[in-house]
Amino acid sequence: MEGEVAKVCPESYAMKGGEGPHSCAQNSASQRSSIEAAKNFLQSAIASKFDLRTICASSTNPICIADLGCSTGPNTFIAVQNVIEAIQIQCPSQQNHNQATPEILVFFNDQVSNDFNTLFQKLPPNRNYFAVGLPGSFYGRLFPRQSLHVVHSSAALSWLSELPKELTDTSSGACNKGKIFYTNAPKEVFDAYERRFKMDLEAFLQARAQELVDNGILACLILVADDLIDFSVDMYAGKDYELLGSCLMDMAKLGLISEEKVDTFNIPTFFPHVKDLMKIFEANKDFSIEQSELIDNKGFLAPNIESHVSRLRAVLEVLIEKHFGDGIVDELFDRFTEKVRAYPEVLDALKFKFHVLFVVLKRKVVIKA
Repeated sequence: MEGEVAKVCPESYAMKGGEGPHSCAQNSASQRSSIEAAKNFLQSAIASKFDLRTICASSTNPICIADLGCSTGPNTFIAVQNVIEAIQIQCPSQQNHNQATPEILVFFNDQVSNDFNTLFQKLPPNRNYFAVGLPGSFYGRLFPRQSLHVVHSSAALSWLSELPKELTDTSSGACNKGKIFYTNAPKEVFDAYERRFKMDLEAFLQARAQELVDNGILACLILVADDLIDFSVDMYAGKDYELLGSCLMDMAKLGLISEEKVDTFNIPTFFPHVKDLMKIFEANKDFSIEQSELIDNKGFLAPNIESHVSRLRAVLEVLIEKHFGDGIVDELFDRFTEKVRAYPEVLDALKFKFHVLFVVLKRKVVIKA
């Protein structure tokens, strides 16, 4: 509904907080490499598509920027600064000489369980913007109508709002018994994930369409699979989850955890094929696609096994503890480390048939009756 505000989703998936060795703050180099690789594309898009003159002339309010899925690491500050620099470059060329440089307000958003304390302890002390934290799911409304000028999101849209219920329904063909992801699973499992992702992305776009001003910019970095990938056999990013699932099953067979717990645990992420993702964007009536670029995944190369394992642990530790309880994480990732040693191909991100898609959308002008 048009005036609907954000709803609390049934699940809240947050990265590992704090600043410990397995925290998101210490394990976000791969995401940072994508943000840095997209910097020139982002700044070029804002320079050519963002109409600063019109915005400044129509209001004395600040320029409002939102980073959705900010997590706790430094990457969100890098992304936000890239946006701000692109906007400020326009100021001398687009503004009248008697017009002041507009003030900038940045909203940092993530789930309610996100470690905002660590995030704000790391705020750049000499920042050139005002900062606000906003907890809540971005799959619903978060902001007043037409209040945002630029929205940025990096890697967060891979996370589903909730898992498809069919995955744990023993009467369903999509029941994912003995597995925790859709790799090498029945086609019905992949289809269930795909449907949920499509519903979530459409909800995301619908919410942003209400919150962005006319001609406002939405820039996203999204992990995508190569169009030719076969999820049942090909090496790709989900192979880690397949190995982790086998570790959980090993622990269940030893009686360390219950097999029922494993059968009801699934990773709530999805990596769409490029063509399927673009079809969703193309079908949307509220946005025009201004730019799309595939960025290579060289930044996802881990320097060693320990670093690779720690990255995955930062992403999944909270989720695993929430489902299985405290006390299994250390042993689980010790076992996972040994599996990676026996299957070192997972360290070579260049073999993974996936990319990062950088896409820029512009909010179409709403024609008032």
